[in-house]
Amino acid sequence: MLDAPLAPYLLWAKTRQPAAIDLAGSNLLPCTIDDVPGAREAMDITAPNDNGYPPLLSAIARHYGVTEDRIVTGHGCSGANFLTIAALVGPGDEVLVERPAYDPLLGACALMGARIERFDRRFADAWRIDLDAIRARLTPRTRLIIVTSPHNPTGVVIETETLRGLGRVAADAGAHVLVDEVYLDGANGLAGRVRAPAAATLDGPFISTSSLTKSYGLAGLRCGWAVSAPAIAARLRRTRDVVDNAESAPADRLAAHAFGQLPALARRATTLLAGNVARARDFFAAHPELEIVEPPSTSVVFPRLLGLTDATPFVRRLLETHGVAVAPGHFFDAPAHFRISLAGRPEVLAAGLTRLSEALA
Repeated sequence: MLDAPLAPYLLWAKTRQPAAIDLAGSNLLPCTIDDVPGAREAMDITAPNDNGYPPLLSAIARHYGVTEDRIVTGHGCSGANFLTIAALVGPGDEVLVERPAYDPLLGACALMGARIERFDRRFADAWRIDLDAIRARLTPRTRLIIVTSPHNPTGVVIETETLRGLGRVAADAGAHVLVDEVYLDGANGLAGRVRAPAAATLDGPFISTSSLTKSYGLAGLRCGWAVSAPAIAARLRRTRDVVDNAESAPADRLAAHAFGQLPALARRATTLLAGNVARARDFFAAHPELEIVEPPSTSVVFPRLLGLTDATPFVRRLLETHGVAVAPGHFFDAPAHFRISLAGRPEVLAAGLTRLSEALA
């Protein structure tokens, strides 16, 4: 019996007060079935997917430029994260997790009986990763290091050389590195960005996880995956045997079809995000009382109110008085901040930012 929720943010997200303008989630604006050409014709209720639907595994492998034996599918990115954690850690093992963090990652570690240690990504350091701080927190019991890139909740992408260094630090300690990259394809699609590689395509003990949700607007398919070394992928498959065994056949078929339409879906996402990011940049430039480490560059941004150590009362007033929902920072271990989604309808974001201006005034 659990005395407290393992993922308080998700419990809040599923039970919170509805808002006229919702900027609290971070899913890309959902696709309809007609946004994916040929999707209706691709539907079927059967598929040979005992160890993953082969056409889907092949499509994901091509997307990363790796072999299919390195791909494991899961129930969304969260499912792929859970499989990774369940396969690599157990009671008494230590897991080193970034702070701020997306709390389902912490909840999965707790559910496995792992001891959770933390390292800080600091506003003063532009949310960058300090490899020396990580090295200092490692022990002989550390089995896994968990980070997100782009960082959830701040949207900051880990620099490639920092990732490589993180891989070396982990390898020296005999640990693996789980990198949740669910926002990465969306960030890479934006003009002016240097395309960041997936961690699992670099040398090192990396597992990359992602899905079709945050970067492509296909949350309903629950198509997630992990990319790792073949031996780790084999462990994840056997872990999945006792979790959910196999994905829904119709979802697998539609996901495989969606990968065939990925260029069109990426263009849709890029058009949506580029406009919203540009609008958000203008907004933050006009509101210096909201501090951010860099102009917004992906689908989430994590401002703090100048002079406040806890933005929770402001977030509550923003909802109750102005009808705008944002995600409170205390769910991510950073109460001075709040997370704003830039991934929804442009007109909704525009209205939300207008009301946020009114609340600030």
